[in-house]
Amino acid sequence: MKKSINLLIAAALTLAAASCGGKDKAAETTEAAQQDSTTVCAGICGKWYLDNIVLSDTVSVRPAEEDAETAQYVVFEDSTYSFVTNCNTIAGPYTLKGDSITFGDGPMTQMACENMKTEDAIRQLLPELVTMTVENDSTARLSTGNALQYIMLRKAAENK
Repeated sequence: MKKSINLLIAAALTLAAASCGGKDKAAETTEAAQQDSTTVCAGICGKWYLDNIVLSDTVSVRPAEEDAETAQYVVFEDSTYSFVTNCNTIAGPYTLKGDSITFGDGPMTQMACENMKTEDAIRQLLPELVTMTVENDSTARLSTGNALQYIMLRKAAENK
């Protein structure tokens, strides 16, 4: 009988110690996720205007020239992006590690519009974008593996 009680006490202490360790581990995981989201957001979160989308050495789209009345931009949040063109919105998750960036698939509106050049260019390059470099906290370049294909961004004044 005495051995059974000792065994139960030992089991209870082991369970209590394990559950305390689990709580610490969960807290560490939450803290690490919060730090990661801060790191992801550092320097790029907010609104960035689309200045130029270059598809090749002879083909590019300048959104402000395509539709001067409509601001076309991308918004980066903790782990999501949202491209807003003069016609549709393209959104989804992204990950940023150093200068490497990956854009995941997500929802996209599909209205037919008179001028869809900006949107078509983004849709063509988005799956190929692999790096993001930010200069002077005011301009950014999203690049593919091909030096002739990239998107130039300008940080919106309200983000500075």
